[in-house]
Amino acid sequence: MAQKPAPNRDAEDTAIRALTFIAGDSAILARFLDLTGWTPQTIADPNAREAILVAALDHLMREEDLLLTFAAATGMQPEDVSAAHRLLSGDNRPAS
Repeated sequence: MAQKPAPNRDAEDTAIRALTFIAGDSAILARFLDLTGWTPQTIADPNAREAILVAALDHLMREEDLLLTFAAATGMQPEDVSAAHRLLSGDNRPAS
């Protein structure tokens, strides 16, 4: 019997998809970099991986239109992004 992936793995996969989505559009990526103060080199730094993945989810969560566009493009539900964000950011409060 196959094991179901761990919740952290699912959340990380969602964050990777979010970052890929952000990086796939130059205007969205420019806004993300402007808001975070990061550079493309920062994003490529393996030591910053966890923070960057959380920031990618933060970015989607702060911009509803972008979140909905991401959800439609990936076939995910916005609630999946919210759950991944809570898990990876350490915010264990229930969703409201």
